[in-house]
Amino acid sequence: MGGAKGGSDFDPKGKTDAEVERFCTSFMAEIYRHIGQFVDVPAGDIGVGGREIGYMYGAYRKITDNHGTGVLTGKGLTYGGSLVRTEATGYGAVYFSEEMLKTKKDIIKGKTAIVSGSGNVAQYAVEKLIQLGSKVLTLSDSDGYIYDPAGIDEKKLACVLDLKNVKRGRIREYAENFTGITYEPKKAPWGIKADLAYPCATQNELSGEDAKELVDNGVKAVTEGANMPCTLEAIEIFQKAGVLYAPGKASNAGGVATSGLEMVQNSARAAAD
Repeated sequence: MGGAKGGSDFDPKGKTDAEVERFCTSFMAEIYRHIGQFVDVPAGDIGVGGREIGYMYGAYRKITDNHGTGVLTGKGLTYGGSLVRTEATGYGAVYFSEEMLKTKKDIIKGKTAIVSGSGNVAQYAVEKLIQLGSKVLTLSDSDGYIYDPAGIDEKKLACVLDLKNVKRGRIREYAENFTGITYEPKKAPWGIKADLAYPCATQNELSGEDAKELVDNGVKAVTEGANMPCTLEAIEIFQKAGVLYAPGKASNAGGVATSGLEMVQNSARAAAD
């Protein structure tokens, strides 16, 4: 699939759609010569959803006068996207943890879960956990985390999707919309006692100290939704403690696999349906 990664120091927080679109157009004006169907095919990551991919793909078409190739994945269904691409990484992480628990004759239903992040991966990991009967207690962003002892349900998750995907807001605003919520600034959620942990935010977000706290609190399984979120020290602690641990190269591969499907689909000029 290729191992290229790229990014920028543009901060979308507080920006209008027009400002984000102008940045995406400018960004594509620089990278279009380095990407392509037979070179590197980028996909969205932190801060990049279907809207931003749409802006960049539109700019690519305008610059190159080329449409239909798999130059970006995560596109909308109307212009070459693949079904469930948006949900695939988060869903896949939860399905993977479900299979891990089965090896211990255990199930997700009835378990409590802590999830870090509040972007695409975290959102759909939470959605699938809710569907499978787990109680999700936390979400986070770079400013801090929220703890909801009653559990995040479908209504609350819809608020998160609107807050993050439409308004580009901060997770602390979740606490302003519902009662009984604790917001902890500049902290990660790993001190909250739960059965399952899903680091879905960013690289190296879960340290050795965090891992010790999770183990002491009786965590049963740790499933990486982000790209290498656990440090090597944390991984060793989980393994020595006998905690079920899923490395991201396996557990978050759902999005990668669906990106591959989208690339094949685009090369064949086939629609998602």
